[in-house]
Amino acid sequence: MARMTKDRYAVPLPVRGRRVVVAGGGSAVLGQVASLVAAGALVSVVAPEVEAAIEDRADRGDLTWHDRDWHPDDLEDAWLVVASEGDDRLFRECEQRRLWCIPVAEPAPSDTTGTPGRVTLVGGGPGDPGLLTLAGMDALRAADVIVVDRLAPLAVLGDLPNAPQIIDVSKIPGGRSTAQDRINALLLEHAARGAHVVRFKGGDSFVFGRGGEEVIACTDAGVPVHVIPGVTSAVAAPELAGIPVTHRGVSQGFTVVSGHLPPGHPGSAVDYAALARSGTTLVLLMAVANLGAIADALLEAGLPESTPCAVVADAAMASQRSIRSRLGTVAADARDAGVVSPAVTVIGDVAALGADAHDNHALEES
Repeated sequence: MARMTKDRYAVPLPVRGRRVVVAGGGSAVLGQVASLVAAGALVSVVAPEVEAAIEDRADRGDLTWHDRDWHPDDLEDAWLVVASEGDDRLFRECEQRRLWCIPVAEPAPSDTTGTPGRVTLVGGGPGDPGLLTLAGMDALRAADVIVVDRLAPLAVLGDLPNAPQIIDVSKIPGGRSTAQDRINALLLEHAARGAHVVRFKGGDSFVFGRGGEEVIACTDAGVPVHVIPGVTSAVAAPELAGIPVTHRGVSQGFTVVSGHLPPGHPGSAVDYAALARSGTTLVLLMAVANLGAIADALLEAGLPESTPCAVVADAAMASQRSIRSRLGTVAADARDAGVVSPAVTVIGDVAALGADAHDNHALEES
């Protein structure tokens, strides 16, 4: 619904299938970029440098990134432009073309002098902003600084009232990555200045999210820390694909493991032979790269080749899809389908249940 505020008239824009140019790739535009992608816009980011989360979306084909400064030719065929507030030349160019240009302001440093700093860990859920908890949203609205990961529901950042400072610390598989020690240091540095710092990540902070490490770092430094749980993709991704991780008469439990290291790796503590004998549903996170080796280990331990499997990619996003397969072929099937991270793999009889009614259908209608 349209609304008026001062000299502005705000109205939802039908951007699906239409080209939108984002001039700039800093943290201030993360929320706008995520919102536009989720709305189905054809997003072109034009900037010599971009945050890791934007580069990740470009690598996954969600948007196009032009690694340079903007040029007037970039505005051809555009329906909308998003730009940094101080780019007067771009705003004049858009004005001449009668092309709407939305300004994005860089956050001004907040005055937190004399206030006690604190850290809140917010689990953002599997990707759709609708699955962020009310408590998590309240924390984001009250934040001075937000330290974000690429899989958090970044679209909510564009609607925060206080324009907090956004810091992108995304870890991209095989690409740019911020060390955990550096992330811990950022939380403590900003809290020491009196800021309310929100650590915002996808899923749940305590399920392969290193939330425990961040709590320990804050506690050791004497910084108050609060944890707001999130919906974990270990359960949500299968559920959104119609797969229950437990089911009466089929599975009485489920086991969640990280597959970021292959079986036999010195750093892996996962006993795949025990998992093959467990009789529970197996849920693998971060396992795309090592799915073949993991399947081989389970087969060697006696799990039948015919064991049903499913791989759910981009859960709770508009691009969600799932591949139904069997243990003997799941790695090849996922590879042939072009599955990349993030994806959740389900192994067990429950993977044969349900239907794909939710695939390619996020929660935008809810």
